[in-house]
Amino acid sequence: MLLNSLLMTFALSGTANASDQPFSGASPWPEIRQQRIETLLPDAMQRAGVSHWLIVCRENDNDPIAAHVGCENAGGTAVVIFSAKENGVTSLIFSPVSESTALKELGTYDTVTDVARSDSAINQAAEWLASQSTSAIAVNSFSQNPQADGLSHSQFMALNNALSPGQQQQLTAAEPLIYEWLSRKLPEEVAIMAEAATITSNWQYQAYQMVEPGKTTDKDIADFLKARIAEAGVQDGWAPSQNPAVNSGPDRGHSHPTNRVIQPGDVIQIDFGIRVYDRWVTDIQRFAYVLQPGETAAPAHIQHAWDSAIAGNRAAFDAMKAGATGREVHQAQLAVMDDAGSLPVMWSTGHPVGYVAHDTGPNLGVRATSERKLDTGMTFAFDGFYSWYYPGSDEQQTKTISVEEMVVIDEQGARFLTAPQQSLILIGSDE
Repeated sequence: MLLNSLLMTFALSGTANASDQPFSGASPWPEIRQQRIETLLPDAMQRAGVSHWLIVCRENDNDPIAAHVGCENAGGTAVVIFSAKENGVTSLIFSPVSESTALKELGTYDTVTDVARSDSAINQAAEWLASQSTSAIAVNSFSQNPQADGLSHSQFMALNNALSPGQQQQLTAAEPLIYEWLSRKLPEEVAIMAEAATITSNWQYQAYQMVEPGKTTDKDIADFLKARIAEAGVQDGWAPSQNPAVNSGPDRGHSHPTNRVIQPGDVIQIDFGIRVYDRWVTDIQRFAYVLQPGETAAPAHIQHAWDSAIAGNRAAFDAMKAGATGREVHQAQLAVMDDAGSLPVMWSTGHPVGYVAHDTGPNLGVRATSERKLDTGMTFAFDGFYSWYYPGSDEQQTKTISVEEMVVIDEQGARFLTAPQQSLILIGSDE
């Protein structure tokens, strides 16, 4: 196959290649976690208006927040309590004796209290709280956010029964606290995500190099990217069966790649993310057009779709500033879509990304969290859309270009985590 470099805008940024394993060393997460607890958690507790945060951890089906508070290795039931103080937060864990030795050696908590196998960590935590001055005790319940709803019903009942009537009335959802805490990333985390974003983007450009129209399938592209994941020793950014989502036909939404054979005239979408250090996630899309015989550029209607999607993406980028709401960012992108004549789409303009692909933070759309304001340290994946009816479709199926990039919000506004795609990749055929 001849892939003419003059027909393909190749925007590789950085020097990582498929054989590199930049994330193969020891994970920096333990140190970053401690820094997050020391520097970000006090402000989060203050903004949420809580005096204490209680997390119940357990074996096998742990709280989603467990790894963020250091109890990911719980064997029996353990209880972590963070207490807001004038000079920060203090941390305490009531741990089964089988895990407490390791916790003491690691120094994750200010205080480790042993819990005998015959005793209850929840009861001991409740007794300790009874000796404290408490106002609002946050627990991971009463929430629609999966990252803030880890307390099981049986655990809640046990905790409620162990607390005094007065402190039962003080239980409140930890969702506002978790929102404030998880939505902001440290500079060290942003640097890791930026390196991962560059690799994610580069691999997609490499995948497009191997496309042979009439032979290559969507699944072949996905298999190429799966091989890069395995070689680099990283993980899928989301459900492995749907990562990457590769689609050369009409819109399929979040779905698995198929054996559809790529043909001249196709617009190809790759939606791809990786997880590095088993902690941080990327989410980036790259698009290509397959030239038909005699074409040296995309036809006018495809180029219009691309230019419009890019314009919408950049309008959202310009609107992403600390103090702006997610809805305002969404409206900026929608205005470009409307002016360009795009069909409506079902998706939000963007979402927080970080610990999971759809992370906690302001949604860039019309959800409840879209009314919340962007702030420095928040990281997002966001799109610019242009959608049209797929040619020859009897069911009025659509095709959508959704230019997706990753940014962090800083004092100046949004900053790309890796070089954005500027031009539609053009794929030629053998002469």
